[in-house]
Amino acid sequence: MPRYSKTLIILHWAMALLILAAWFTAEGGRQVRLNPPLLHFSLGLSVLLLVVPRLIARWWGSHPRIEDPQSPWLNVAAKIGHAVLYGFMIGLPLTGWYAASRLGVPVSFFGLPVPAIAASVQGAPGPIAELHEVGGTVILVLAGLHAVIALWHQFVLRDGTMARMNPV
Repeated sequence: MPRYSKTLIILHWAMALLILAAWFTAEGGRQVRLNPPLLHFSLGLSVLLLVVPRLIARWWGSHPRIEDPQSPWLNVAAKIGHAVLYGFMIGLPLTGWYAASRLGVPVSFFGLPVPAIAASVQGAPGPIAELHEVGGTVILVLAGLHAVIALWHQFVLRDGTMARMNPV
């Protein structure tokens, strides 16, 4: 079974670590205005920046085709699952940036100021901020399911799927 390109393997594992680190560095509620989680902002924006070359690399065909001739529905499920994960990798950083902007919190990318993408408000930042908080947990659940499915492929189906994304 063909492997993913080295570029996609590096981006996959780097983004997995960045997403996990962003989740662990998140702050919620009033804490964000009082003590902005600058590392969380930088990690989230890193995910947003890395998703662009990752999508370009996939578009240019540096990923092996996912096709199981015995189970076409798994092919569809895999494509949907990957699309949902990509949606979260784009949507979460954007909703977080929006929420921070609404809170009037200056956002920076490892010390470099980033412009606000929404006007600040005095009260609650709105439903997009709540969506961001819930989405942060949802992406971890989805990533966990992604890992469980990879393990299922490796140890139940024994189709070598995990070897395609192995960094070694």
